[in-house]
Amino acid sequence: MVTAPAVCHDQSNVNVLIVDDHPSFRANARALLEAEGFEVVGEAEDGESALRAAAELRPQLVLLDVQLPDIDGFEVAARLRDGGSSPCVVLVSSRDGTDFGGLVAECGAAGFIPKAELSGSAISRLLP
Repeated sequence: MVTAPAVCHDQSNVNVLIVDDHPSFRANARALLEAEGFEVVGEAEDGESALRAAAELRPQLVLLDVQLPDIDGFEVAARLRDGGSSPCVVLVSSRDGTDFGGLVAECGAAGFIPKAELSGSAISRLLP
């Protein structure tokens, strides 16, 4: 896992934007994260809406699916990093992280978690 500079620290004070094109995953992730003390401030279903939501909501953490219908999660993460808002970005996918090589580090994400292993503690381990 790669750690990048970010603004989030303790999960009880971390607000989150969830980005995934599957409504069922967004709902499950929201329920899981809220039950573990995170505050979900928004959801987006594709890369363009994620960028708009991040600019508007200023989340500390963006939980970001790698495969989106328009822009892939790596590009979204890079744009968030280059845009100056610098939220922590945690990439997720139903695929194994080894499938992505160095792309996680290159895009500036704090790390990667397989969707099947998503938990508050897994996210917390990636927070600075």
